[in-house]
Amino acid sequence: MRLGGLMVVVTLLAACAGPYQYYEGTGLHDATTAEVAGAWENVEGTRVVLRGDGTALLDRLDGQDFDFEDGWRLSGTGTWRLADDDGGQVVRLALTARTRVAMRPGLTAADPSAPEPPSTYAWSFYVDRDERDALVLFFFYGDPDIGNTYVMARETTA
Repeated sequence: MRLGGLMVVVTLLAACAGPYQYYEGTGLHDATTAEVAGAWENVEGTRVVLRGDGTALLDRLDGQDFDFEDGWRLSGTGTWRLADDDGGQVVRLALTARTRVAMRPGLTAADPSAPEPPSTYAWSFYVDRDERDALVLFFFYGDPDIGNTYVMARETTA
């Protein structure tokens, strides 16, 4: 009976582990800081500029992981660096001076029980290449069992 109970616990724990929880990275190790520097955007109107000197401008960047559920979008200035971990490269982005907070489109006023949006924040963007060999940056958001990705692509000029 004791073994049966242990198997139930192990099964329940494994069922709660989504793809994000075991994600080890893209395996990419060949991106350069010069290649990552520049303007990035996503379909939700987020814009991030990673300057060559390690400073950054952020406009309406959503929270990572479960923080995304709070609905806030941060704007301001910060710093960034390209790190090379065992699983691949990651852009470490830090908001150091918040200038504005907005709510994600389609959301009404924030839940009164929700925490105050942070005045500083840190993101880790995985670095990968698309089918055209262009860099993309992404992080996971929301419930880790689902594995939603927040993708930033090189800004296109209109």
